[in-house]
Amino acid sequence: MASRVRLVFALVIAAVFLDVIDFSIVQVALPSIRTEFLVSLAESQWIVGVYGITMAGFLMLSGRAGDVYGQKKLFVFGVVLFTVASLTGGLAPSLLALVISRAVQGIGAAISSVTALSIFVALFPEGKARNRALGVFIAVLSAGFAAGSISGGVLTMGLGWRSVMFVNVPIGTGVAILSRRFLPEASGRAAIRHLDLAGALTVTSGLMLLVYALTNAASDGFLSIPTLVPLVVALVVLAAFLVIESRSKAPLLPLGFLRRGSVLNANVLALLLTTSMVGPGFILTIYMQQILGYSPLYAGLAFLPPALIFLFAGGWGSSRIVNRFGVRRVLIGSTALVAVGLALLTGISVGGSYLGMLPGILLWSLGASIGLPALSIAALAGTQPGEEGLASGLISTSQRVGFPLGLAVLLTVVGAVDPAPIGADLSASAAAVVMGFRFAFLAAAVLAVVAVALAFRIKEMRGPTEGAAAGDFTPQ
Repeated sequence: MASRVRLVFALVIAAVFLDVIDFSIVQVALPSIRTEFLVSLAESQWIVGVYGITMAGFLMLSGRAGDVYGQKKLFVFGVVLFTVASLTGGLAPSLLALVISRAVQGIGAAISSVTALSIFVALFPEGKARNRALGVFIAVLSAGFAAGSISGGVLTMGLGWRSVMFVNVPIGTGVAILSRRFLPEASGRAAIRHLDLAGALTVTSGLMLLVYALTNAASDGFLSIPTLVPLVVALVVLAAFLVIESRSKAPLLPLGFLRRGSVLNANVLALLLTTSMVGPGFILTIYMQQILGYSPLYAGLAFLPPALIFLFAGGWGSSRIVNRFGVRRVLIGSTALVAVGLALLTGISVGGSYLGMLPGILLWSLGASIGLPALSIAALAGTQPGEEGLASGLISTSQRVGFPLGLAVLLTVVGAVDPAPIGADLSASAAAVVMGFRFAFLAAAVLAVVAVALAFRIKEMRGPTEGAAAGDFTPQ
């Protein structure tokens, strides 16, 4: 039994590993993609942005569909879809073809990652057993971030940017074949075996429009027509979703679920924390390669220390710290570290160095690495059988919406400080661009301070510490 649990756990991790490695590896390759297709920084952002749009849009639907129809079928389908889209992305003859492949990748990643987390939640009982397993889960994914950062630089320099897309293909193929054979067959576990189609349509379209608007805001600003129109429509559609859910007999998102424990506060905090993480990471990549002149390889290696922090402090340490001190105190400390680290990064300059950035990067990554597992523990607490996909989809959506929100807010700050177009030649206005980057880090630090205040509202959990299944898998 224990070996079977470990195998299922390994397949679940491998599927989410695809999403993590893809994010970091593509980010390092962005400047090279820009060069081949002769596109601006704002246009190249769609390579990241469209992935976030489709992934964020399909997370809630995928999670709840897994509860209703069974997680295994959706899990395998998501992995296959992601793998095929990775192959077509590597063969893309134009930016448009690459963006379309990335959109399909996002759908596959949404389906596979949220069902993977749902399988994980059902696999381990709430309490110390789940917390320890979550530590292993985060540790391996952190290794994926490190592998993506380094291999992205190596592959881009040695074989070109297309190789960073092809690397997903053998991993995805292996995961799909093994999952098809070894994952246990299971029907849906939801109490009501009916999918709220009206709720699914409104939340999916509303979230996609929201992320689309935020992606436009990163390049055009929040007051532009391409941002305002989809943003207003998104808010109207999401408001309609809440009305539908309040009246539905089988809601996609039971509103009472948000009032359980710290679910709502944990999801808002996840939104703030990812907002203050992803935007700075994107800016640091641009700063190192196009201001300091780092090659893709050196830029990738520059992210190795934070990746190792995620591996050891976050992956292996966070769950143990939560078990000892409680989730609320851990979240207060982690968000405070993020705020201090971002404040230190406001000291970057045109003539800066990596050593000058390192203290801020280390504190920022230390806080984030400890905080993300603790947030997942808080958000998944109290999950009942048949709600795994609901809880997983909700926290995954909150984190994913934070990605484009962080880019939109911080790049808007950069654009406000430097009136030149974001896609302009950075060398021509390096001082102004770096000043914009400094204010962007300041804005991210302010968001992190808000997160500190919200962390005080997280309720300390008093749930079970071990379950019957805990003995089947005990990470050490």
